[in-house]
Amino acid sequence: MTRIVDMADSTRGETAHEFEGYHYGDTGVSFIVIDVPPGGGPELHRHPYGEIFVVQERSVTFTAGDEVIEAGGGQVVVVPAGVPHRFVNSGAGRLRQVDIHASERFITEWLEEYPGAGNGTGTRRPCPGASRQSSSTGEETR
Repeated sequence: MTRIVDMADSTRGETAHEFEGYHYGDTGVSFIVIDVPPGGGPELHRHPYGEIFVVQERSVTFTAGDEVIEAGGGQVVVVPAGVPHRFVNSGAGRLRQVDIHASERFITEWLEEYPGAGNGTGTRRPCPGASRQSSSTGEETR
């Protein structure tokens, strides 16, 4: 069945809308619509599938493995499965991009924590305001 999904119905954080394909039948892809302020972005993480970033507006700095990549509106960044990566809005305005996950659900292994996480006062940070839950495998899904 063909569907229209209103983004207001998707999982919404302060800076991202999330769409997980498994909620919509046989949809083998998930994505996050990102809208983050300067300096915003997720901590270092990886996925067991590739991730494609469609940068729509502003500048973004990606770290993927040992590479540091600068990208801007109109460019696409492809990170292969298993490669540790993160990005930060390195522009002056809000970064807008769509992050496409080649999976029906988000499967994320967080590789670093932001300050306070080790003493019980902080947590791993996917993207300011984005949602997370743990899977039965011990990995975190997002």
